[in-house]
Amino acid sequence: LQKLIHLLQATDDPLIQEQALITLSNSAAFSVNQDTIRNLDGLSVIGGMLSNCVPKVKEKALNALNNLSMNIKNQEEIQVFVTQVCGTVESAPLNSDVQLAGLRLLTNMSVTSDYHQKMINSIPCFLHLLSEGTERTQIQVLKVLVNLSANPAMTRHLLRAQV
Repeated sequence: LQKLIHLLQATDDPLIQEQALITLSNSAAFSVNQDTIRNLDGLSVIGGMLSNCVPKVKEKALNALNNLSMNIKNQEEIQVFVTQVCGTVESAPLNSDVQLAGLRLLTNMSVTSDYHQKMINSIPCFLHLLSEGTERTQIQVLKVLVNLSANPAMTRHLLRAQV
């Protein structure tokens, strides 16, 4: 895992970045690896890939963070990327793999109310995706909205959102 994280930092080759992210994402299926990746500062390295201009690299970084977000301690570190992920969801092409990967990560990050405040500005976008997206996009957006709606503090923001 350490070598993969270092490789991710050392290369500018999108194909190598993509493969390293896929491997890290698959490794995150095991809780011991989730802790190890966090302890090796892998979350910030993977999060840094969210700025990559290659859509496949960005998608794989979102997928890796999604798998890593199943761990509460990891969520505490991943939360610094929530606003950026919301921006990625908003700017990505409609129904794209990048958009769906971002929505999946936001779904996991919204299971508890800890990070809902970071998603408030994206509520109009979520509602737009609900009306314009394909069924896959709509289902993913609904998961985020259901999580947000479970928090009474979000009611006003959800009802006042301009669509």
